[in-house]
Amino acid sequence: MLRFSKLVFGSATVFFLIAPLIAILPLAFTDSVFLNYPIPGYSTRWFEELFTAEVWQRSIVNSLIIGSGTTMLATILGTVGALGLRDRQLSLVLTTIKTIFLLPMVVPAVVLGVGMQLMFARYGLTNTYLGVIIAHTVVAVPFVVVNVLAVLQGIDRRLEQAAASLGAAPVTVLKQVTLPLALPGIVSGAVFAFATSLDEVVLTLFVAGPNQRTLARQMFSTIRENISPAIAAAAFVFILGTILIAIVLKFSRGAKQANV
Repeated sequence: MLRFSKLVFGSATVFFLIAPLIAILPLAFTDSVFLNYPIPGYSTRWFEELFTAEVWQRSIVNSLIIGSGTTMLATILGTVGALGLRDRQLSLVLTTIKTIFLLPMVVPAVVLGVGMQLMFARYGLTNTYLGVIIAHTVVAVPFVVVNVLAVLQGIDRRLEQAAASLGAAPVTVLKQVTLPLALPGIVSGAVFAFATSLDEVVLTLFVAGPNQRTLARQMFSTIRENISPAIAAAAFVFILGTILIAIVLKFSRGAKQANV
């Protein structure tokens, strides 16, 4: 009875979470200019608009540019941070530093946006791709730190000690032993960083200019100005891309474990 109750509760929770997606995704294929049910007819016109209209094309390209830059920068910084937070000898100090690393996950995005806008204006980073990438990196780094740190804490230190005892330099141990073992966490953190950048709206509103309009910001602006089924088409692409990334990540982890 307990297992059945857990199954029912879990199924209800999952349905509650995906019900909005189930409701909106079919509207991406409507031939109407309104988001309403019943769907009068089916068409791919909104996907064509998504990939042919200049404003949507620019927002997709901007999202890819900013997302790629954010992923690289956040992955490097987050991995280095996780390696530093791995040491258990200075537990109190490292716990404090880890809390600071995770602050962007809990601080309201509006507060971060206002602070970044004031700071970036002083250094001329507002309305630039670099400024948007830095802003997105701030909120993406914690996800990389959490993922990489979780994997690092599961690595047997004796493997690294064995490599060091055989004469390997610390840099060699890091490159040949630690990083390959931590690769699943690094890849997971990179995926989360890219997804965070794609989904970020509030910070983009504060620090980006018209030339840095991302897909998420374009969707937000379209909702405010003129609700169009093109938003549903963009959401469909978002979700499909997320599923594909998850599948690739799953296969990469499986291949890594098989090689080990």
